[in-house]
Amino acid sequence: MVLQITMMLVWSLTLMMAAFAAGQFKNGRRLETPVPSLCAQRVIHERQNGKGFFFSWKDPSTQGQEEDWLGVRNYCRMRCMDAVSLQNSAKNEYIKQKLIQDKIKYIWTSGRVCDFKDCESRPDLQPKRINGWFWTSDLQKLPPVTDRVHNDWSESGGIKRPQPDNREELQNGAPENCLALLNNFYGDGIHWHDVACHHRKPFVCEESDSLLKYVQYNNPNLRLT
Repeated sequence: MVLQITMMLVWSLTLMMAAFAAGQFKNGRRLETPVPSLCAQRVIHERQNGKGFFFSWKDPSTQGQEEDWLGVRNYCRMRCMDAVSLQNSAKNEYIKQKLIQDKIKYIWTSGRVCDFKDCESRPDLQPKRINGWFWTSDLQKLPPVTDRVHNDWSESGGIKRPQPDNREELQNGAPENCLALLNNFYGDGIHWHDVACHHRKPFVCEESDSLLKYVQYNNPNLRLT
């Protein structure tokens, strides 16, 4: 019974995030659900603290491939993974070292500002450019951007302002609603930047416990390990 309730919660979360993506992205794009066969065949390049990671530039099938923010999440989610989240300093440093070692300029993370309809009714997320950032893979809220100790926002960017600065929208472009990790792109070291979600970048997927559990529950004979 407990397992059934857990799976219902996982699926409810999946549907909620699909509704979010459908509202945010046009042209019929949506947040994809996992594909059991792809989950079983997912490629793991490294494991760290019990989680498997896929690096797009290390795999022959995706080497040189870049995707926008939603495209990254969908590629990962179809394989029971998600765009990497950098919720703690250990994982943040681990991923940063990979970019440095492999000379990768930037990657997408699962982070974004909470810009869908229900966010407006939550006082704890206002103002959203300060308090509204979260990791979409597990809906974990980031500390306020004014907390420069417990996050890794860069102190500079394209207009020499601390991140997040929403630069593109200030320059009459798209809002910078998604969180990327940039490797000294502005001569500022390797840190977080807000970036407009349509830009295409290499990516890192990490295994999603909730998606793996959901697929295993619905496909008990499928070997996922």
